[in-house]
Amino acid sequence: MSEYSIARKFFDAYTRALIDRDAKAIAGHYAVPALIEFPEQAIVVSDPRQTEEFFAGAFGQYAGVSATDAAVAVVAASRHSIWADVTWNHHGGAPDERNMYQLVRSGEDWKIAVLTPLNA
Repeated sequence: MSEYSIARKFFDAYTRALIDRDAKAIAGHYAVPALIEFPEQAIVVSDPRQTEEFFAGAFGQYAGVSATDAAVAVVAASRHSIWADVTWNHHGGAPDERNMYQLVRSGEDWKIAVLTPLNA
């Protein structure tokens, strides 16, 4: 399977979890440890509950979103990592977003190890 196919399959499942507002399923897409590099603030994720609680608290800002599309571009890859530039097109209720994700192999699965917001 190509790196793009792996990333596409991953982000299709991740998108479903986001649209379903399933914080537990979203957290299952993140590696532990993970790093979220927000501007002016880095968050080190050391427990899956941190991710679950973060997303549960953030669902309100996406209240009007009932569909979203993820445009995925793989910018680099190795045997153990895939770097994907993902632009999120939220259909109503929230501004579009763009993030760089580093996916890492975790057994047979892939997980988000690093998330960095980019300019949309």
